[in-house]
Amino acid sequence: MPNSFAKKLCILFLSVLQWLFYVPTALADDILIYIRDDVYVDYLAFVGGRDVSTITNFSGKQVRRDVVDMIIAQQALKLGGFNHSFTYAPGKLNFRNTKMLQQGRLLISFDSYWLQDAQALNGDVYISHPVIRKGEYVAGIYTSPNNKNALAVKELIDLKKLTAVSTPKWRTDWQTLQALPLKELIREDEWLSMARMVNLQWIDFLLMPFNSTVDQSFVMEKITLVPVKGIGIKLNDSRHFVISTKHPKGAEAIKAINTGLNILREQKAIFSAYKQAGFFLEEDRIRIIN
Repeated sequence: MPNSFAKKLCILFLSVLQWLFYVPTALADDILIYIRDDVYVDYLAFVGGRDVSTITNFSGKQVRRDVVDMIIAQQALKLGGFNHSFTYAPGKLNFRNTKMLQQGRLLISFDSYWLQDAQALNGDVYISHPVIRKGEYVAGIYTSPNNKNALAVKELIDLKKLTAVSTPKWRTDWQTLQALPLKELIREDEWLSMARMVNLQWIDFLLMPFNSTVDQSFVMEKITLVPVKGIGIKLNDSRHFVISTKHPKGAEAIKAINTGLNILREQKAIFSAYKQAGFFLEEDRIRIIN
């Protein structure tokens, strides 16, 4: 597909640029941030060369929870007086970021963490004020558009016939799924592999943030996933940015981001951003079944 080829080409191009310009940007005192490649592609497409600090409208095809996280983190840091600039290294990252945070090689994860996961890092990270508050996170039951059994779910009891996939490294996701009456919960630690398994109907569903597309579908390369209409699963935990205590700019960054998050919260900008992005849904559009 042309769109799939274009995305792959864009990822390759970004990776080559990062490799070519890594030394000069590092010398210019930019802070290197590692970011998952598919998130970075959508981030670039959504931002479109704009100054991130000026973005107030989060409607758009490429916006998703990860992208909103990334923008809010930068806005909060700047509002709090953190004036350093960032350069990005995209790649197929997942839990490697956590190790780099613990070692002080990575300043911050622009993808927020569940509070349970952040607290498990045992003093290696500072934990920011919540960006998504406890009780606000409602996930969709995402499945293949051809999986009739999953798409027919109406009540909690209907999940008894279905399999789900997640990882215990995401404690809140895993514990939420363990509490559901599933046929089986399968472990897979790589998010892309989870999505592929569900797309191929090897597994019935995974939990995902609602997407901003008109039909809330998620499409990436050959993967197409859709949510069960009108149904949601609440993940009862808050999400936070984590900042390395061992990074030389860590103490400065946590003070700045908390100041900035307070300002954005007072302006109601955080709730508005996630709502515009399709992540927070109107109460009459969704029924929480757990």
